[in-house]
Order: sequence, then structure tokens, then C-alpha cells
Amino acid sequence: MSDYAYYPGCSLETAASPYDKSVREVFKALGINLHEIEDWNCCGATMYMSVNNTVAYSISARNLAIARKMGMDVCAPCSSCFTILQKTNRYIDWDPKEREKINQALAAANLVYDKPVAVRHPLDILVNEIGLDTIKAKVVNSLVGLKVAPYYGCQIVRPYGYFDDVDDPVTMDKLLQALGAEATHYPGKVRCCGGMLMTTEENIAVKLNLGLLQAAVDNGAEMIATACPLCQMNLEAYQNKINQAFGKNFNVPIVYFTHLVGVALGMSPAKMGLDKLLVSPDKLLARAKEVRV
Repeated sequence: MSDYAYYPGCSLETAASPYDKSVREVFKALGINLHEIEDWNCCGATMYMSVNNTVAYSISARNLAIARKMGMDVCAPCSSCFTILQKTNRYIDWDPKEREKINQALAAANLVYDKPVAVRHPLDILVNEIGLDTIKAKVVNSLVGLKVAPYYGCQIVRPYGYFDDVDDPVTMDKLLQALGAEATHYPGKVRCCGGMLMTTEENIAVKLNLGLLQAAVDNGAEMIATACPLCQMNLEAYQNKINQAFGKNFNVPIVYFTHLVGVALGMSPAKMGLDKLLVSPDKLLARAKEVRV
């Protein structure tokens, strides 16, 4: 049984709570203990870095320093948080002078970050630590016949591809197949959804999401599985606006990959927040048995 310092980040505490719930439920069932980092703070995303690098990395490093005190590596489900925490590790390693400044800032909170902790994504842990064979052996609700587009987004495998290929990742594809589902061909699997452009340049962002939805439908997918809270929100919450703007009739469920794992393992959809999604994943819910854990 493994233990991780769990960094939920701001999104999983609010809009992406179904992701948070499903990660916790799935990991608990598979014997992975998640210990939430006490008094964690926002990673800063890219906003802080555009203002002041030292401040931005110090804020992010605070979370890593607390995890270091816990003696655990970090599990970060949010794509942006995962990327920023990884970037902080690289930055501290690359620049000794900045590392000293960052540790001076951390010292004000009686913290030090002198030895890096690994930052891992739940998808990586599920496939490369727990293992596909172990997960497959625990499946009680086979997802055979369910067609799912695996959408990684533009962050978790870029720029360095810590656990998968940067251009054609297959980790989620293999996980879906282990659950019995069909991972459909999805040429948009690492294309950007526009991220925060939806709040600044909406006309550009909706076109990006139009392409992602259309690619899924064109390749026979019944739903899209994602690993990113912002991707999930953009693809789901703006479907009606996209339909109105482009004369479409999309009604594509956008689930987190952990939802698929949870249903396959026999977990309660309500416990995983599946009932909170705006577009109901009816075909996935139909696979859930009456007796659930």
C-alpha cells in the first residue's frame, strides 16, 4: 500500500469536485492512501509567473516543502497544478541562485525545500504503479462496448512527457481498454481546449472546443474522458453555446477518467459526483450495478 501527499488544488475543491471525489474513491479502493497536504495553497498556475518568477515559484514550492516534511511524494490530479509543481522542481534544480531566494522565502514559514519530492499524476500512478493487470482483475462492471475518446489535454505530457509520449500518449487508452471500453481514435487527444481563453477570447476558445467535440463524434465516441478540470469545464459547460453558434446538437458527456475506473470497479456514481455533471453520462451510469461499494 502506497502513501501520497495529496494536492487537490483550487479546482478540485470547487467546480471539479467530481474529479476530487472520484480520485479519492478509486485510490482508496485500490489501496493507495492519499493524505491531503495540510494548509496547502494555490499553485499560482501561470498567472503568478507572468508577474514575478521568484514569488510564483516560492508559493508553489511551499506545497512541495510541506510534502517533504510529510515524507511523501505528491499526487496532483489537476493538469495545471501537476505541470506547475513539476516546473517548480525543474526551476529550483536549474537555478541555484533562485533556489536560495526561494528557500529564504520559505524560511519565513519555517520551511525548507532542499531535496525535491516527485510529483505524479493519478493516471501515471494507476497505470505504472498499481498496474493494468491489477485493475483489470478488480473490474466488476465491464465497460465492453462503451466508446470513449481519451482526451489528455495539452499539459500533463508536455513538455517533457514524464510518463507518456508528448505527441501520442497512450496511457489512458490502455487504462480504458483494461476496463473493457473502446478507446476510440481521437486525433485531438493533446490539443488545447483554450484554457482561460474562454474568459478573455471566447470566440477563439469556442472554436477550439468545437473541433474537439466534433473529432470525438466523428470517430464514434459516446463520451470524452479527460484528466483536466479546465478541459472538462470548457467542453461541457459551453456545449449549448457551441451548438447555438455553429448549428450543432452536441450532447457529449465529459467525464473524468477516474469516473470510468470507479464505475468499472463497482463504485457508487453518487459518491464519485457523477450526478453533478451537466451532461449526464447515461451510457456509463447504465453499467453501474444495483449493489455498489
